[in-house]
Amino acid sequence: MFESKYKAAVVQMNSQTRLEQNLDQAYIYIKAAVDQGARVVGLPENFAFLGGLSMRIEHAETIAEETSAFLSETAQNFSIYLMGGSYPVPASGDKVYNHSTLYDPNGKELISYDKIHLFDVSLARNEVYNESTYVDAGNTEPAVYTDETIGSWGLSVCYDLRFPEYYRALVDRGAEILSIPSAFTYTTGKHHWSPLLRARAIENTSYVFAPAQTGLHGSNRKTWGHAMIADPWGEIIADAGSEPGIVCATIDPARIREVRQSIPSLKHRRL
Repeated sequence: MFESKYKAAVVQMNSQTRLEQNLDQAYIYIKAAVDQGARVVGLPENFAFLGGLSMRIEHAETIAEETSAFLSETAQNFSIYLMGGSYPVPASGDKVYNHSTLYDPNGKELISYDKIHLFDVSLARNEVYNESTYVDAGNTEPAVYTDETIGSWGLSVCYDLRFPEYYRALVDRGAEILSIPSAFTYTTGKHHWSPLLRARAIENTSYVFAPAQTGLHGSNRKTWGHAMIADPWGEIIADAGSEPGIVCATIDPARIREVRQSIPSLKHRRL
């Protein structure tokens, strides 16, 4: 386990379909987080581009190339660990991966993860999502990165949040902080977002780190917001509310040890 506590920041955005504008906004929020002392900064799902199916596929190669360069350069410029939310990268055929990355202060990509649980749901007659139409699921190998500075980070994306077995697999590989960049729908977010985040924190006695999208994207997609950080006890220690911006909280290894010693549920598992 890492030894020193540090400040982390989750970014909340209202991304649209203009790549350069989204990257410019992300840079402003990252700088604001750095100005507040953040050592780790996280961006939300689809932070670089949040638009329609055909546009996402058509521009995937450009989005992937420019976004990865932006993340590397920005991490290096500010000398931070930068969790690159998620963004589309080309997959086979006419599909993309929903791709999340973590960069170090030298601009090196440390680990990446392609979302495995795809959001195919029908919430109402006029609110249907079929992510698998244009996204390929990644492989099921849990993505965990560990170093002595920031500890062990387990990567996931949005809809993964509803599958607790994946987070148990991350914790089995040493994860202490669970990264969940999201673009949670307004419909589900108002009922499920906070309870699910707190549940993943409590049952895994881990920090949960959840950047988010908020507001109206185009004319008919609305996201919930409330980017959050929860501690291993399940307490929400940062909440961005409904407006774009950033919130910070301290990631403290002593808090992880304290909770895991107080309630050693991970050691009591029978299955």
